[in-house]
Amino acid sequence: MSRATSSGIAFSSVGSRLRPPAITGLMQAALEDPKILSLAAGFTDSSSLPVEAVGRAVRRLEQKPGPPEHLQYGTNQGRPGLRRLLAEFVGGHDGSTVGSIDPDSVIITNGSQQALYLASRVLCEPGDIVLVERPSYFVYLDMLKGLGVDIRSLPESPDGRIDSDGLTSFLDRCRRDGSADRIKIVYIEGYFSNPAGVCRTNDEKREIAEALNASTANPVVIEDAAYRDLYFHHPHPGDSILALSGFESIPCLYLGTLTKPFATGMKVGFGICSHHDWRQRILWLKSHQDFGTANFNQAILEEIVLDGGLEEQTTRLRKNYLGKMEALHEAMIAEGLDSMGWKWTKPQGGLYFWLQAPVGLDTRMDSHFWQACRDEHVLYIPGDLCYGNDAPNDRVRLSFGVLKPDDLARAAARFARASRRIVVPA
Repeated sequence: MSRATSSGIAFSSVGSRLRPPAITGLMQAALEDPKILSLAAGFTDSSSLPVEAVGRAVRRLEQKPGPPEHLQYGTNQGRPGLRRLLAEFVGGHDGSTVGSIDPDSVIITNGSQQALYLASRVLCEPGDIVLVERPSYFVYLDMLKGLGVDIRSLPESPDGRIDSDGLTSFLDRCRRDGSADRIKIVYIEGYFSNPAGVCRTNDEKREIAEALNASTANPVVIEDAAYRDLYFHHPHPGDSILALSGFESIPCLYLGTLTKPFATGMKVGFGICSHHDWRQRILWLKSHQDFGTANFNQAILEEIVLDGGLEEQTTRLRKNYLGKMEALHEAMIAEGLDSMGWKWTKPQGGLYFWLQAPVGLDTRMDSHFWQACRDEHVLYIPGDLCYGNDAPNDRVRLSFGVLKPDDLARAAARFARASRRIVVPA
């Protein structure tokens, strides 16, 4: 179905549903105002980018005998060598799966974001249901809205754990009202989630599998592990859905990336898909877009993974982001945000603080507080963007990835000044 617009063009149903992504407006605001200190976009630290490691990898490629195949088109699925290395890499995280991940199940994509889009696009029709955590990755939620998907929140207990009994009850209600076959995806972030920094335990993941296996619904499960390696002190001990019992009969997609833990500009991510037919359709759709992720970027990363450069860079980033996290945490305390009623927990990994505002303070975009922050030249992500349904209006995501510690302190001071300006209703 197409719809004519004021431009005179009849867009498709997907084109008609599209709206400017929230992150685009935030990025534009930061670029247009040089005074702004942005705590919004989850960019990484430019000063920590691995220039020397990339240079060494390129020189090694230059010195290889034979034709420069790394400058030629690659394959749609990705370089076989890189896929093998990534299968081993993920298998090394999940001790029980070492050597058991088939490189043929790995798909190289333009960041894990492309994998998310392709995987969802081949499954979802308008009106289908996708279950997400509370809160969840807002860019994915934006994408799902563009697809016309009905986004629902996974039931949670008061302590933030996934409520398996609540999930079972929800699935049973869907069976009774006939909507169970519209549940297409369960999407979780297993490690240092964006935005809340939450990690999911093996028990929580198994309970999801048990609920799905006992229901008439037949969704796939996607686990986004973009921040798995960006822990500050210790890796989260939980296994991925690829390694846990209960998921054998459930189509699974594990998503990883080489952007956040190495270099965002390389824009290379990957998915490991357990289901052959789903994987094939993801690849067919990818071929409609690009015929394969940039072969040169993949070749560089293959060299870097081979010589240990990925782990070296990730180790540096952990130390860097730990220092930045502590700097922002200490600045928020020093500015008295906690005494104003702001609440947060120090993250153990990732790039974000997840804050709850004082009672009565609305943090949504275009709220009085939002405008006060704009006046103070500081940006944040309004937390209501991070919910599929029943969104609260008092949450904020702050990113410490880009700014230097001194600028993080200045940004915290601006954020605190904006908070003091707003009269909170009694």
